[in-house]
Amino acid sequence: MSVTAEKASNESGLHRYFRIRERGSSVGAEVRGGIATFFTMAYIVVLNPLILTSVPDSTGEFLAGGDIAVIAATTALVAGVLTILMGVVANYPLGLAAGLGLNAVVTFGIAGLPGMTWADAMGLVVLEGLIILVLVLTGFREAVFRAVPTQLKMAISVGIGLFITIVGLVNAGIVRKPAGAPPVELGIAGSLAGWPTLVFVLGLCTILVLQARKIRGAILYGIIGATLLAVILESTLNIGGQTNAEGEVTNPTGWGLSIPAVPDQWLTLPNFGLLGEFNLLGSIERIGIVTVILLVFSLMLADFFDTMGTMVAVGAEGDLLDEEGNPPNTRRILIVDSIAAAAGGAASVSSNTSYIESATGVGEGARTGLASVVTGCLFLLATFFSPLVTMVPYEAATPALVVVGYLMMRQVKEISWDDLEIAFPAFLTIVLMPFTYSITAGIGAGFLGFVFLKLVRGKASTVHPLMWFIAVLFLIYFTLEPIRELLGA
Repeated sequence: MSVTAEKASNESGLHRYFRIRERGSSVGAEVRGGIATFFTMAYIVVLNPLILTSVPDSTGEFLAGGDIAVIAATTALVAGVLTILMGVVANYPLGLAAGLGLNAVVTFGIAGLPGMTWADAMGLVVLEGLIILVLVLTGFREAVFRAVPTQLKMAISVGIGLFITIVGLVNAGIVRKPAGAPPVELGIAGSLAGWPTLVFVLGLCTILVLQARKIRGAILYGIIGATLLAVILESTLNIGGQTNAEGEVTNPTGWGLSIPAVPDQWLTLPNFGLLGEFNLLGSIERIGIVTVILLVFSLMLADFFDTMGTMVAVGAEGDLLDEEGNPPNTRRILIVDSIAAAAGGAASVSSNTSYIESATGVGEGARTGLASVVTGCLFLLATFFSPLVTMVPYEAATPALVVVGYLMMRQVKEISWDDLEIAFPAFLTIVLMPFTYSITAGIGAGFLGFVFLKLVRGKASTVHPLMWFIAVLFLIYFTLEPIRELLGA
């Protein structure tokens, strides 16, 4: 027996399955990497319930009745299962969970539409995931990816970053809508006031200090630290919430959502009652096929390009890419990611997607799917601690939204601001998302602006046919009410 054959025969099944030694890693490095990825992603267990319960659907109902613990447990469950699936099927060090930005699209852009319910909104997420899966299997996903200009994709990411930021600032009470003019103001009458505001500011500063010192898990540690401070302040000062039982604001300097307090139970059997709470095609009857197509496309667009960029970025960090810049098992990675999108909707916790925070695990030495299995197991363990999420007020969690918004904003430097044909559509995309509180509006305006400027400059032939098709759909979307009135629909 040769030395190589003897070495291979002595390797454990774990090493052979995940090709640990082949990729220059070790079991210890994979475990450390998996833990690091979990701690940089775990904030989603806190943030996803807060975003999904920010507004009710059109019927006035909140997801899971506003029960944050149920949403947190289900968020962790889906993240755990899908991250393990990524490790076992694709053998790639990628963590998956409910996508920030995607959950904002569902909450603010879909669930509140006239006639829509949370089940309908989640049905659209399932539909989007299934369509992406088909596009992956047919190779069409790459065609759509090539059709949208790169810099416009960057503008979408930047716009979502600003949208997330304004959501965080509004939910924390840093930005508020006063009774009169102007439309919004800083704090209360232009001044920051109240202990909850101080919690937000200190939480934000903590995350920035930790990130400046390159400490992994900065966002999670910031949330934990701010939450502990909030619990101490509430227990000693009895600050209370902003609103009374009727929802009227009676205490402007109080807590914006949940009042931070230590729950009676820290450990409990998780409630997964949200599983299966979706209506696949109910939205077609409620909002019409054209609107459904546009909303599904909006979800697809946000999901599409983040995943492809994330898997390449993680692969580059770990020197896992081939000569053409492709990661190993590309199709398997995309298949699992597509299943994750549908699974998130089927579990009523919004579309799940790959996380760029996985690069932290790669930085710790992770090179294989074993790290993803470790990350997924930690998410499953987190389902038993979901009551702790009720301790976290908006003011402790939303600094993370501002920091994530900053991270997404950094891509703005890649846009050619001297080129009107791309700069103005990018500008429309970026500003309309936060200003209209609609991610769909920003994407649609950017696409229409891009096609229009190419047309008036005599460059219509350079626009990809898919972009023309998408632009027409968005034009119909923006003029849907006048069209309905004209047709008497």
